Amino acid sequence: MDKKMTSGEIAKKAGVSQKAVRLYDEKGLLKPTEYSEGNYRLYDQGALQVLEKIVALKQIGFSLEEIRDNITSGDAADIGSALRMQLAGMEQKRDEITQVIDTIRRTLERNPDDLDWDDVADIVQSIRLDQRADRSHLETLQHQTSKEDWYVKIFRSLHFKKDLKVLDLGCGFAKLWRNNWSEIPTGTQIFAYDIHGSWADDFAKYVDENHGSLPKGVDIHLAFEDVEKESTWRKIAKNKKYDRIIAHYLNYELKDPEALVNASAKVLSKNGFFSCNGPSVNSWNRFFITLPQALSLDMPFIAESIADQEIRRDAFTTMLMKYFSHIEIVPVRNEFLYSDADELIAKMKDLYPAQEKFFSKNQDKICAYFRHRIEEEDGIRIAFETQFSHCYL
Repeated sequence: MDKKMTSGEIAKKAGVSQKAVRLYDEKGLLKPTEYSEGNYRLYDQGALQVLEKIVALKQIGFSLEEIRDNITSGDAADIGSALRMQLAGMEQKRDEITQVIDTIRRTLERNPDDLDWDDVADIVQSIRLDQRADRSHLETLQHQTSKEDWYVKIFRSLHFKKDLKVLDLGCGFAKLWRNNWSEIPTGTQIFAYDIHGSWADDFAKYVDENHGSLPKGVDIHLAFEDVEKESTWRKIAKNKKYDRIIAHYLNYELKDPEALVNASAKVLSKNGFFSCNGPSVNSWNRFFITLPQALSLDMPFIAESIADQEIRRDAFTTMLMKYFSHIEIVPVRNEFLYSDADELIAKMKDLYPAQEKFFSKNQDKICAYFRHRIEEEDGIRIAFETQFSHCYL
């Protein structure tokens, strides 16, 4: 007969604490083999093997709920799917850690001998915004079905003409200009603003190296200033009025978006427009809202997310109308093609992070649905749309 182990003994063999053993009992993962006459938990060799499995799965990132609901009782297909999902999640975490390392390194490189915490916070915020935009553009390049570059589409939507004065707020890496370098109309004067430590530093080098290849009369004036400071707007106003003011992908990181809108309206020319994009209904939400009916699943969180985004979109539009008499909504569209069901599931989990229990129970069914559609349709095509507001005085 196997010698039974106390909770302390089994914990020591597995390299965990007694508190962890009690927690696994409470969660229904590790039940005692029997109890002693004094009502102490006792465990056998089989229980130790279960505990070692729990420890191993936790080490590769599974939650206790995932271990209980899917792993310990799942078949080979379930386990394979769960491992693929876990791999995707861990790779994302690795990428995020790499980005943090890169952010710290770049911050130190910018001002190694003259840093204060306010500077660090501003620089890190700007770098992370640039990185997010860069990841989004990379995904666009990987999945879009159109051969036309995303920033070429945005450039064309702005209807540039010769001899315009353009104010670019938070220019960053400036793909809007880099990707349309030879198409900038003659005589265009571009006044771009961003802070040191962002991708704008790289754009400054690009401008210096390629200024000679700009179309005739085109000039780019890049200033390293914070667009949320009054001192910056005093400098902006010195150049009088602007025919185009661009504040794309900036609203999400501003402390006071309305202050920037108000300041922009004051320096906009009578016949020009201010272009921005704010809160809107996420295109992923519009795609995922079709799933509840297709899969006969209760997924109220998708409709709730859409409703919340609609409220924030309408509030943003109301704010814009305080400063402009007319707003034209200009949609820029794209189509993406996805051929990996696990990638689509990862998108869902990223968009609805509070629904871990739902995905633990239903992700296999959803993944099977995506795989079936990918096979039947030779990939899933998803329509994406970003709405830009062109605001007129």
